[in-house]
Amino acid sequence: MAAEKFTDMTPDQLDDELVKLKKEQFNLRFQAASGQLENTARVRVVRRDIARVMTVARQKRGSAATTGR
Repeated sequence: MAAEKFTDMTPDQLDDELVKLKKEQFNLRFQAASGQLENTARVRVVRRDIARVMTVARQKRGSAATTGR
């Protein structure tokens, strides 16, 4: 997913997406530990998507705090 997709989301949607990605990351790590992981590149993609979501959420909360004063 590109960062543009995340910038269109509300903070609540970003939180939901972050929870979904964290669950997927956990499942991928579990599969890797048990030797069942087939697509190893997905781990990297999910990790970077988590970082993108967290960055966009931080930017949105920061801009809301500065405009709310």
